[in-house]
Amino acid sequence: MSFPYKLVATDLDGTLLRDDHTVSGPTREALAAVTAAGAAHIVVTGRAVPWTRHILDDLGYQGLAVCGQGAQVYHAGEHKLLTSLTLDRQLAGLALSKIEAEVGPLALAASRDGLEGEVLVGPGYRVQEGPLPAVFMKDPAEMWTAPLNKVYIQHPELDDDALAEAARQAVGSLVNVVMAGPGVVEILPLGLSKATGLSLAARRLGLKASDTLAFGDMPNDIPMFGWAQHGVAMANAHDDLKAVAHEITASNEHDGIALVLEELLRTATRA
Repeated sequence: MSFPYKLVATDLDGTLLRDDHTVSGPTREALAAVTAAGAAHIVVTGRAVPWTRHILDDLGYQGLAVCGQGAQVYHAGEHKLLTSLTLDRQLAGLALSKIEAEVGPLALAASRDGLEGEVLVGPGYRVQEGPLPAVFMKDPAEMWTAPLNKVYIQHPELDDDALAEAARQAVGSLVNVVMAGPGVVEILPLGLSKATGLSLAARRLGLKASDTLAFGDMPNDIPMFGWAQHGVAMANAHDDLKAVAHEITASNEHDGIALVLEELLRTATRA
């Protein structure tokens, strides 16, 4: 059997993970069948390594993962950070001041670099419910005392799309701005995306964009879809991602990844 793709890249939240943060049995089985057929599976997530590692360990995942919106390439089997790109803190501070000059005060959080990097949360920032650890800052100056992968921004009135667009207009030439999920607008190093991180990881495996099938659900997956040979959006995906997808599958709650992989496996078996 010849599976048509050598690399399957999956986003985590809203894509591989169900809303209860687990991976369904059918999806686990389909991914196992695909890897048994010779394809590599790479998780590509906006989460930094400390917020990703427990999920990979639970999956028994031994391969490479792209974390932090492409900033980190992580070897799950060895628990080793292979590459890590940090955000210039002086440039980030300038970008924030320019955004605030346009839209008013922001609530901030930040992801520190490294295998154990904490997520720091400032006053007024709304943290999503769940098991992910965060350190609350009393003094916002704490945020700038160690290397960062990214800064998260929230606004008291603007929704995610409006905030991301306003930030892009204000500072798009200084940093990357992405909307990565509900309540999650991020400032990243200029030029960084899931596509740049995935291309680095793929190169380590001797694989190319033309070998790649990608799954995602949010606007931060758009560069990955632009890079991959075939991009599949989940039914629950943001409209901006659906607009550039080659295909739309069922939602993350209804085994969307498994349905696509099972059909490709059946086709490969018949061939």
